Amino acid sequence: MELIRDAAGVRARADAWRADGLSVGLVPTMGALHDGHASLLRRARDEADRVVVTIFVNPLQFGEPDDLAGYPRDEASDVAICERAGVDVVWAPTVEEVFPLGASLARPAPGPVGDLYEGAARPGHFAGVLQVVHRLFDVVGPATAYFGEKDAQQLFLVRRMTMDEPVLGMRIVGCPTLRESDGLARSSRNAYLGTEEREQAACLFLALTEAAERARAGERDANVLVAVMAREIGATPLAKLDYAAVVDDATFEPVGRIEGPARAIVAARFPSARLIDNLLVPEPGA
Repeated sequence: MELIRDAAGVRARADAWRADGLSVGLVPTMGALHDGHASLLRRARDEADRVVVTIFVNPLQFGEPDDLAGYPRDEASDVAICERAGVDVVWAPTVEEVFPLGASLARPAPGPVGDLYEGAARPGHFAGVLQVVHRLFDVVGPATAYFGEKDAQQLFLVRRMTMDEPVLGMRIVGCPTLRESDGLARSSRNAYLGTEEREQAACLFLALTEAAERARAGERDANVLVAVMAREIGATPLAKLDYAAVVDDATFEPVGRIEGPARAIVAARFPSARLIDNLLVPEPGA
């Protein structure tokens, strides 16, 4: 496995693979890799001839300087995880390599969906996400990129960006959320949680599953499902509900009545971390 720092080096390696007729899988990450990331690496390894993992903490998607400074970093551990997973190249660039001084880089607009939910809670977040993802895609070149479904709104916006810019040559694959035994979605931010917070953090998945059960039983009124999720999280002492919603899975816009594929989404703040999660809303009787 190679560890590459410069953009030109990783592009040359990916170009050489493609010239040899090999497919390229890309897993963009901000490091602090856990089992959820490892599942993405395994999926990419199974489906692509060569795999690139990016490790870059993107300063553009953090609203608070303290949040950026406190984001967990352990490159040695991340590289070891990638090596065990059979990754071919880890690209761990500096900020200057990703955002060269004076360079004119694309700044895809998130649009109205980017101002909802996570966008409302973290103004400017998705503009920063799309700018860095576009840059990573542009450097690596045509590939299949793997993203976790836990960050459903991000996945939606990245998919839409690549549809709007087919010249990037990217195919986007969403991978199922990996969960702890109590349903808590694997996340780098889980490391911030204290013991009591960790015990109560399962309320997000409990809220989602309760909404899913109501939908499975035939409930099509999205407002009822939202109330179910809000009540569950609101009854958890250390959790403060940020939002609960049901969105159209094709547009990520809120729905009042569920007429097709939909997704329940939640976010809650704990004293030490803010967590998000989501679940597809099942069809009645499914």
